[in-house]
Amino acid sequence: RSIEYLTNKLVEAGVPVMQPGGGHAVYLDAKEFLPHIPVQQYPGQSLVCALYEEGGIRSVEIGSLMFGKYDDKNELIPAAMELVRLAIPRRVYTQSHIDYVAEVIINVFKRRNELKGLAITEESPMLRHFTAKLQYVS
Repeated sequence: RSIEYLTNKLVEAGVPVMQPGGGHAVYLDAKEFLPHIPVQQYPGQSLVCALYEEGGIRSVEIGSLMFGKYDDKNELIPAAMELVRLAIPRRVYTQSHIDYVAEVIINVFKRRNELKGLAITEESPMLRHFTAKLQYVS
């Protein structure tokens, strides 16, 4: 019920979220949330950073940082989707916790045009999303 409740609150505010809400996580559509950030600048990771900076909300990018590959010219082959996953364990968070998460996401959504893309400054050849270093694009 918490997932469904959070999804519905976000949809009511116009936040692009995968539907129907249910299961154990809410998935924000970062590509729609931040259409001004090209996939080569990792909109999902930009959103992850904004949620943490705004309200201490931890989430994970499931998009081109995690699943993107490079072609033979070292150009990014983006992932099929740019999502941000907010996993919510059962019986851990109260209603006020879920309301707080919704409030933070909606606040970030309202100022989404201020968010910037990211560039990788350092990455490992395998599982780069765990250890990559990024910086904001000017």
